This record gives sequence, structure tokens and C-alpha cells, in this order.
Amino acid sequence: MKYLAVHEWGRVNVGQDPSSLTRADATRLIAAAVAHSLGGDEGTSIISDHHHYVRVGQCVGVLASTDVTLEILPKVDPAAPDLQPGSVRAQLVRMLDAAWELGLSEGEIAPLARQNTNLLDCLIRIFADRLLAQVRQGLPRAYREKARDVAVMRGRLDVIRQFTIHSVRPDRLACRFDELSADTPLAQIMRACVVLLSRLARTQETHRRLFELRILMGEVSDAPLGRLPWASVKIDRSNRRWRTLYDLGRLLLVRDWQATHYDAESRARGFSLLFPMNELFEATIAAALRKALSTYDVDVVTQGGFRYCLGEWLPNGPCSGNLFRTRPDIIIRSRGKVVLVVDTKWKCLRDDADESKRGISQSDVYQLMAYAQLYNCDRLLMLYPHHAGLSTAGVQANYGIAVPGKLRSDRLQIATVDVGQESAAVSAALRQIVLDTVGRQKA
Repeated sequence: MKYLAVHEWGRVNVGQDPSSLTRADATRLIAAAVAHSLGGDEGTSIISDHHHYVRVGQCVGVLASTDVTLEILPKVDPAAPDLQPGSVRAQLVRMLDAAWELGLSEGEIAPLARQNTNLLDCLIRIFADRLLAQVRQGLPRAYREKARDVAVMRGRLDVIRQFTIHSVRPDRLACRFDELSADTPLAQIMRACVVLLSRLARTQETHRRLFELRILMGEVSDAPLGRLPWASVKIDRSNRRWRTLYDLGRLLLVRDWQATHYDAESRARGFSLLFPMNELFEATIAAALRKALSTYDVDVVTQGGFRYCLGEWLPNGPCSGNLFRTRPDIIIRSRGKVVLVVDTKWKCLRDDADESKRGISQSDVYQLMAYAQLYNCDRLLMLYPHHAGLSTAGVQANYGIAVPGKLRSDRLQIATVDVGQESAAVSAALRQIVLDTVGRQKA
């Protein structure tokens, strides 16, 4: 199996060099991208073929086929030198941890920068370590109804089966009874994840942990990946410690940003774990904002609002919109009033000395101007990832929206945040940015 790493928007040569893809490898990866929900009609949203090389898009994660695994790592500034894959991988895991609230400790994340592995291996090892610790304490159990033919009465009699199947067998009793069992829907999902990851793990130590898990979970039945009992899982006080493992297993098995493929031609399995960076950055910021503002009387709403831009014009009355519905990335409300609209952008913000507009898209500015009007909000924030080309993180620029005749202009701030930091540092930075933008008396 060949393993290659590339940064988003980067390219990998196609040839016979060990650090390149063969033509067969490239074809298989493109086929996997086409089959993925994020790939688009021809897979070009993930990877595009340029004959002598392939170029990846703005998705990060792992794209695997029969003989090759391609790891795609985030990179904000395309012109900057590539960073060490380990440190970038650790940054990506921190973002996933924040976005999906996986509850990973820095002690679990920091060693990733020193390991010669890929993102999928990192997540498999974290999952295996955590699951093994929980299973050694005992599997969650629940009462499940059993139907068995026994010699001694147990529970209640299954009358229909008794007087049809066993009508001439008085020595057999068809019984139904409740039995405390570890074969629960949650355990079945965990076992399915262990079985799948056993085929994908690379390191011997991870294989050893997964093999031990299969033995310890021997009383749990195997369920096909396509028919796992997700709807039957209930997380309550009795199994609350399994919440993080459940979320991590769901991330690996059925997230919309991930797909498992079956290569029918070669009869071999491939695996893809991919995330659009725009959406991952937004989810990371939203989760960090909720933590940052938890002590304030505000609500953080993602992909909400839903106000319309246009509606029927009336000569003597307000317009009720029904066309072109808006959905801001993040809205912050205080006592029912929108005090801040945040638009997240996984783009490279330029230094002011390099470009007067700093790489800010004109359409993005128009979008925020519309939000200010629709949501009656005079505080707007465009939030970018911080990178080495900028001197300091935080608020980078303050602009007023030029509306003729308006005495006090709406305020649009441009800010950056370093999402590669520990979660507490990210939350603290975001709290400071929000307070600088809306004012402490409003937050």
C-alpha cells in the first residue's frame, strides 16, 4: 500500500517515481472521488486529473483506493511553504475535536505531530484506545426480549408457537423473556466500527488493540454496515460515558462528509474520510463561540435566520419576503435581537501592504451588507483563519458601510483566529474578538 500526503489545492505527479502516483493509482482515486457525495459529477470537487498530475480541491482528509491512500491536509496560504504534515495533522484533529465535540485531550492530540502516520490512523488509534478503556470497565447492558425453546418454563409462553411448532412436543416450551444482555444497539455499532477499522489500521500496535476488542466484545453480534441500529441507540445516564465514542464511531461510519466505497472490479475495499474545509472551519468556529460566550446572555445560531431578500412590492405597506432566502453562517442574538452576524471564510487574508482589498471577495462584502439590512444589525464580522503571513491574530481591520445620509454607519470588522491552538485558546481569542466588535455592554 502506497501512502502520500498533499496539501489542499496541491498536486501530485503521475509517473513511475516512488513519490508519485501511477496512472492506475490516479484512475482509482478519481473513481473513488466520483463515487463520493462531495465529488460532484466527475469528482473534480475532490481531485481533478491533468494527465501528468492530479490536483486536489478544498477537501481535507483521506481518500483511499485499492493500492494507494492519499492524505489531504489543510493549508490556508497557497503561496506559503508547506508545513510539516504532523503539525498540520494535529491542527486538523483539533478542528474535528472542536466541531464534533469529541472531547479529545491535548495529550491525545499532541503526539500526532511526532508520528509518521495519517489522519485516518490517528482517529483509529484514538478510537481504539478509548473504546478499549471503556470495554475493560464493562460493556453497557440492557434488557432485551429473547424467544427460545426450553425444557423449563421461563418468562411467558408463546402460545402460537407452542401450539403450532411444538404441538406434538410437550417436552419443549416456546418461551419469551427479558434477559440482561450486552448485545445492545450501541455495542453492535461499536463492534461494527472495530471490524471495519481492523481492515484499515496500519500499525501493529493498533491492530493488537482492535484484536483485543474483538475478543472482549465476543458476545456482541455482528451487524451489516448498511443496517446498523442507529435509531435504536439511546444515550442516557447509564451509558453517558459512551457518548464520545458513539460520536467518533458515527464520524468514521456514517457522517455526510465521509463515505465508504466498495471496488467491485478489484473486489477490494476502499475508504474515504473527507471534509470540506469551508464547512469544517464554520463548525469549528461555531462550537468555539458557544464555549466562549457561555457565560453571557446570548444565543449562537448556525445556518439560521432564513429571512428572504425579496417579496411582492406593495405601495402602502411593508414587504413580506418569499424569494432568495438567506442563511448566515453564524448569528449571535441577545434577548431576541441580532447583535452580530458572523461570516466564516476559509480563505487567505492578505496583509494590507500586499493588497488594498486584502483578498476580500467583493461578493462576500455584498452578502454581509444584505445581512445588515435584513437582520437590522449594525455589527458584522468576517472571520478568516490566521496564517504566518499576518503579524498578529485578532481584529485586522475596521470598516464602515457607506450608506449616504446615515448618521452612524454599520460596522464591518475583519478578523483572524488561529484554529491550530488548543480549544481554550481559540475560545478566548473569539471571545475577545466578539467583545471588541459588539461592545461589552451588548454581549
